[in-house]
Amino acid sequence: MKVVAMIPARMGSSRFPGKPLAPILGRPMLEHVYRRTALCPELAETYVATCDEEIRSAVEGFGGKAIMTADTHERASDRIAEAAAGIDADIIVMVQGDEPMTHPGMISESLVPFRNEPGTECVNLMKRIDTEADFNNRDTIKVVVDLAGFALYMSREPIPTRERLRFGEFAAYKQVCIIPFTRDGLMRYTRLAPTPLEIAESIDMMRLIEHGHRVRMVETAHSTQAVDRPEELERVGEMLRGDPLLARYS
Repeated sequence: MKVVAMIPARMGSSRFPGKPLAPILGRPMLEHVYRRTALCPELAETYVATCDEEIRSAVEGFGGKAIMTADTHERASDRIAEAAAGIDADIIVMVQGDEPMTHPGMISESLVPFRNEPGTECVNLMKRIDTEADFNNRDTIKVVVDLAGFALYMSREPIPTRERLRFGEFAAYKQVCIIPFTRDGLMRYTRLAPTPLEIAESIDMMRLIEHGHRVRMVETAHSTQAVDRPEELERVGEMLRGDPLLARYS
C-alpha cells in the first residue's frame, strides 16, 4: 500500500490571509506541517498542493515538493484531487496546512481502517472536546458518529444539543484534519456535485455524507491545535516550543 501525503495551502484564506506562511518560531507555519508530516515512516512522499507561486517558492526554499493547482477550488479535497491525479499512490492523506502541531503518529492512526476494514474509502480523525469554549467555537468542526464509528453529521455549531444534558455529561468530538482517501475514493469525491449542507457548513466531508458515502471516524490519542486566526499564532508557538518533535527538524 503506497501512501503519500498532500497538504493543501493557499494564501487567500478569508479569516487569515497569508496564513500558510505566517511565522511560528522562525519558520513558516506550513514548514512545520510539512516536516512533521514527513516524519511519518509510512509515507512514501509528502507534497504541498497550492495555487500560489509564493507558497510554491517557499516550499521549494525549505526543500519540500509542491504541485501547482487551479485557483478555482472551494474545497481542499478538490485541490488535492487535482494534485494527486498524476501521483502514483494507493492512499492520499490530506493534512491541513493550518495544523502545525500535526504528529506523525496521527497519520499512522488514520491508516489503520484501510488495513483492517475492507471497503474503507475515507477516514477522518476525531478528538474528544475538552472545554465548553472549544465546543462553542465556530472554528471547531464538531462531529457526531453512529454506533459503528461512521460520521452522521459535521457542523460548526455545537452538536449534539445541550437541551437535556450539560456539557461534560455527554461525549462531544471535533474533527482533526488528517483525512486519508483511497485514490478511487478521492477521485469519486471530486466528481460528486457540491451539496447544500457542504456549502452551508463549509465542510468538505458533508459532500460524501449527503451523497450517501461513509466516512470512518477514528479517535486519535494525540492532541493538536489548529491556527485559525492571527491571535492564535503566539499560543501555538509556545506549545510547539516544548514539543520534542521540534528537535527532529530544527
